[in-house]
Amino acid sequence: MFSLERWQEVFETISKNKLRTFLTGVSVGSGIFILVVLLGVSEGFQNGVEKQFQGDAENIINIYPGSTSIAYEGFNKDRRIQFTNEDYALVNKETDQEIEFASPLYQIFAGLVSYGNESGSYRVEGILPDYQFLEKADIIEGRFININDVKAKEKYAIIGNRAKKDLFKDKSPIGEYIDVAGLNFKVIGVFTDPGGDREETRVYVPISTAQIVFGAGTDIRSMGYTLPKEENYDLALKQSNAFAAQIEQMLKSKLQIDPKDESALFISNNIVNTKEIYLLINAMKIFFWGVGIATLLAGIIGVSNIMLIIVKERTKEIGIRKALGAEPISIVGMILHESIFVTSVSGLFGLIFGLALLEIVGPYIELDFIRNPSVNFSIAVSTLVLLIAAGAIAGFFPAWRGARIKTIDALRDE
Repeated sequence: MFSLERWQEVFETISKNKLRTFLTGVSVGSGIFILVVLLGVSEGFQNGVEKQFQGDAENIINIYPGSTSIAYEGFNKDRRIQFTNEDYALVNKETDQEIEFASPLYQIFAGLVSYGNESGSYRVEGILPDYQFLEKADIIEGRFININDVKAKEKYAIIGNRAKKDLFKDKSPIGEYIDVAGLNFKVIGVFTDPGGDREETRVYVPISTAQIVFGAGTDIRSMGYTLPKEENYDLALKQSNAFAAQIEQMLKSKLQIDPKDESALFISNNIVNTKEIYLLINAMKIFFWGVGIATLLAGIIGVSNIMLIIVKERTKEIGIRKALGAEPISIVGMILHESIFVTSVSGLFGLIFGLALLEIVGPYIELDFIRNPSVNFSIAVSTLVLLIAAGAIAGFFPAWRGARIKTIDALRDE
């Protein structure tokens, strides 16, 4: 069936119909190209989301203030909620859940930080020592803030590795003083963060110091907590949801917020968020697979239609072959060879172009939620094998139809 003569015959047929073969190949190749690119984008999206989640502890719960949407106990709606140290202390004291790490946060979104002739706008945050574990910060030089720094209201700073490179280049910053919004802070540590450069442009200072020097009083922007890690996901989800509900009830009671008000407090539960994001990613992958396969299927149908035309054009030739004793399987093989060749070659080119595009363009994509778009090699190979099988199916039915033509009818064909 796979003889040299058969392949020479295939190439001869293709050479006689170059444009038709080319257009058929383009439809198949573009289908596999689109499928590969879509799969690469979905993989890049997953990588980007995972990178974002790596920047925080897997089980972190953050609480942010909002504005009331319901008038309550003499207060008008649209009241801006402001957390204080007292609110943070209340949650720590009253909760019946065991807390692993906890820290409030006071934040200056755009603090001008400078050292010598170098300067930049960085996010300056007042925190407690546990914040290192909430953000998964890894100290690479010096040390992190400790509780004695907080009590003594030290003007110490821990800077991200990106900020260190910007301000100090190759020089060690430990023991040096940086200007933060017009105030001198001594650098005692440098950290890296799995979240990447965006997270490493932060500057951490003791929250007690930040509240004094930046005139915040006892105000804080948010609170972050983690519970002890639990291997059982369902149990971890249940515990974190119970803790979040308890925090919400306590804060709404203390801050005189209507229990039904959904805009006064925002609680971000990383365990819940992770599950929802991965459900979204999986749905997106299924959608992309559907779009890609639909496009590919359109190309395969085109191949099948072309094979039907070829069978029609070669009806008399088929009749002569059958008159000379050719078996039906030989007729089927003749058509299948051409179908498989066209789909395989065009599919291979589409696969190569798709992978090349991801390889060339991927490193230049620097979006927060799309990183390193790529396609797993085994998936790429499986796709090609699937394409070859589809090509065989696309050619089989026209080939079988040709093989069933009666010899006398085929010889009469004009």
